[in-house]
Amino acid sequence: MTLRVTKFRFLLVIRESERAMILEVRTYTTHPGKVNQWLEYYEKNGLPVQKRLLGRLVGFFTSDIGTLNQIVHMWAYDSLADREARRGSLPKDPEWQAYLKNQPQGVLLAQETKILVPTAFSPLK
Repeated sequence: MTLRVTKFRFLLVIRESERAMILEVRTYTTHPGKVNQWLEYYEKNGLPVQKRLLGRLVGFFTSDIGTLNQIVHMWAYDSLADREARRGSLPKDPEWQAYLKNQPQGVLLAQETKILVPTAFSPLK
């Protein structure tokens, strides 16, 4: 599967039974050879803050086939309001501010965005 790069967030809306769940999927494209540099810095400095504030990390991946130099991570939220409140707490957090201030420069090229709604026959609803 080839991923298209844009500059926004990617949201997948999944309905579980009666309850809707939001799955936020973010894809970052790095300069060639910079994936590991970004991952090492993020794992040590960004991930602990995000796990504390955002909660449910669903997965963290790198691309191996197709468009290379991509990092994909997914976070689950109860609703868009839940996501907004949790993500809104990031800019106020001193550890997150330090993470942003000190992150390696010139590593990320773009971020992918889409909002997907499952079809009637999708196994994820």
